[in-house]
Amino acid sequence: MDVRHLTYFIEVARHKSFTKAAQALHITQPSISKMVKILEEELEVTLFNRTAKQAELTDAGKAVLRQAQQIVHSVQNLTSELSDVINIKKGNIIIGLPPMVGVSFFPSVIGDFNHLYPQVTQKLIEVGSKQVEHGVEDGSLDIGVVALPVKNELFNMFSFVREPMRLIVYPEHPLTDKELVGFSELKEEHFVLFREDFTIRDRILERCSQNGFYPKIVCESSQWDFIAEMVAAKLGIAFLPDTITKELPASRIKVLELDQPEIPWHLAIIWRKDKYLSFAAREWLKFTSNRFGIQFDLTTK
Repeated sequence: MDVRHLTYFIEVARHKSFTKAAQALHITQPSISKMVKILEEELEVTLFNRTAKQAELTDAGKAVLRQAQQIVHSVQNLTSELSDVINIKKGNIIIGLPPMVGVSFFPSVIGDFNHLYPQVTQKLIEVGSKQVEHGVEDGSLDIGVVALPVKNELFNMFSFVREPMRLIVYPEHPLTDKELVGFSELKEEHFVLFREDFTIRDRILERCSQNGFYPKIVCESSQWDFIAEMVAAKLGIAFLPDTITKELPASRIKVLELDQPEIPWHLAIIWRKDKYLSFAAREWLKFTSNRFGIQFDLTTK
């Protein structure tokens, strides 16, 4: 059954005339008569009592009309919704963001994208980089922002920032006068670290191990501002990305540079290679990559 046949039938029923229905649809009267005849043959019923003056619905025609109107209405709704999706007018995107990344880089991106596409819902899930990676892998997240490295064989990605981690201490700390701090000098310090689901925690523990010690951990958190407050309260030392340290008050926190090799904070946006990306998600990736000045062809990913 062709939806066009139902559309033509509805028009004839509305106008009670094949001629007037043909005029409304901008087709010839023989064409609309043929379409209705095909529908009658397919359903094996007579839909109209045809007279010289008008076309009156039969009882069968009245029953078909009710169902035909619902079918055509549903198809019209489907067509409109698909058009909205294809044109990025509607959609839902679930994005995983570590807390530090969300605060530092994405408020304006998310706000500007929302202004451009107000009917696209951006749902943000704030968790550590490891949980973001797992979420993109299992499909619960469409897109994720992670600290590298990740499983390259599973994900498409583009990197958008690389900067060093800095050591932060309270202003009266004995190390504050040093231009460069060697990691071995931190052996006896108390550490305020990110939780286990943060990749940067692994990088810090690796550096401690390379220098022959395991840190004395006094506090763990997922929030960089809480970590900074713990340091200001003289409970220990901590490590934060260079971008974040620029927001800390110099009167309460001293930012120090670590000796080489640096602990990198290398961020990327990832999505699964084998998962279908919605039109909204693809547009978000294009928009965000352009915002960060990253040029790549999404069609090849």
